[in-house]
Amino acid sequence: MGMNCKPKCWKIVPFAILGIAGLGWVVMALWNWLLPTLFAGVREIGYVQALGVLLLSKILFGGLRGHGCHGRWHKNRLENMTPEEREKFKTGLGSCCGGNNKQDDTCNSQSHPD
Repeated sequence: MGMNCKPKCWKIVPFAILGIAGLGWVVMALWNWLLPTLFAGVREIGYVQALGVLLLSKILFGGLRGHGCHGRWHKNRLENMTPEEREKFKTGLGSCCGGNNKQDDTCNSQSHPD
């Protein structure tokens, strides 16, 4: 996202920060509860170390691309759209997060029909 992203696009940032902080605490609590008793020589870790373990596991097991299954779903969905639908989707996405298209109702009309 760019610097000219609308404020409503940034509503998720505090929740993401709280989620990462909470997940770090869960990793720390589980590590300190399980590993020292299961394996001899394993010490307890602190909060920052737990965040490091969380980041390391993301790098090793999730990669850094950030796409995952959800990204492949979007790619398949875009491939199955007609060119008109694809263009409408792209212009609507651009207007939500600081694109050149200034349609205000696009974000509200871009719901995911499941």
